[in-house]
Amino acid sequence: MAGNSFGKIFKLTTFGESHGKAIGGVIDGIPAGLKIDFEFVKNELARRRPGQSSLVTKRNESDEVEFLSGLKDNITLGTPIGYIIRNIDAKSSDYNEISKAFRPSHADYTYVSKYGIIESAGGGRSSARETVARVVGGAFAKILLANYGIEINAYVNMISTINLENDYHNYDMGKVESSPVRCPDTVASDSMVKLIEETAEKGDTLGGEITCIVKNVPVGLGEPVFNKLNADLGHAILGINAVKGFEIGSGFKSSAMKGSEHNDLFYSEKGEIHTRTNNSGGIQGGISNGEDIYFKAAFKPVSTIMKDQKTVDIQGNPVVLKAKGRHDVCIVPRAVPIVEAMTALVIADHLLQNRVSKL
Repeated sequence: MAGNSFGKIFKLTTFGESHGKAIGGVIDGIPAGLKIDFEFVKNELARRRPGQSSLVTKRNESDEVEFLSGLKDNITLGTPIGYIIRNIDAKSSDYNEISKAFRPSHADYTYVSKYGIIESAGGGRSSARETVARVVGGAFAKILLANYGIEINAYVNMISTINLENDYHNYDMGKVESSPVRCPDTVASDSMVKLIEETAEKGDTLGGEITCIVKNVPVGLGEPVFNKLNADLGHAILGINAVKGFEIGSGFKSSAMKGSEHNDLFYSEKGEIHTRTNNSGGIQGGISNGEDIYFKAAFKPVSTIMKDQKTVDIQGNPVVLKAKGRHDVCIVPRAVPIVEAMTALVIADHLLQNRVSKL
């Protein structure tokens, strides 16, 4: 199976299945001498972990990470950093009855068609459980980026039809974690919680959107052809489970604008060049221009619903799927740290690439 590694210099490789013994990863290319705040890494994992509130899956994983290599006295050695997160609350029996049925909108059919075999319990390698390893890698990337003053913050701007109308400048990122759905608007947050609870009672699921902002990115990250910074961000975010859309800056709205409306005009102040607007989303010609990078990621509704669904089994015979187990009604709030992690991996990788390109 290909596609288990991400990045060019700051590289993350992950391994493990949803109901296997452990999920793990290897971070390679991280510079030596970087001091790691393990409490920060732990907190990042806690933001993603299942069982954190009544609104998410009841699977109760502690998500404690065990580091195997690449560190001494909390300092990176510059060698590969290996780690594992053991699965302690997997219930594979929940999948016994549906192990031969193709679950609608899951990876079952495509997976077995491609590989000829599938670990049906929990979705195996295609499960969002794998993203726990990405959050560890993203935490290390964030620590590296903090040394350059680069900040990454994401929040839920929409769940189903409840949408924040203002852009990110109007919200206090300090309020995100105090919301059970990671929405910085109190009124909208309460409405989202109510909608999730009502949808859970009906056995259905919801999707939504996450906005991510990267501040203090230096000018010059990214390449003008195949390694565009915006393209690599799109690659990273669209590689997260359930993501169906990605737009950066003005995004799809730009197609309805005139050039005179969309162009970001330059000005100079105190020896620095900036743009008066930021429809470009901080990236022009595939290269960062020093303004805030911001984008949105759209998540589809969770595919596993607590309603009977017609499907077929592995032989093509019609069956009725009766889902069991513990599943999120809306994955979007738990996906916020995943979006931040993948963003951090991209920015850290390009930061190191940029350093090499200037040697």
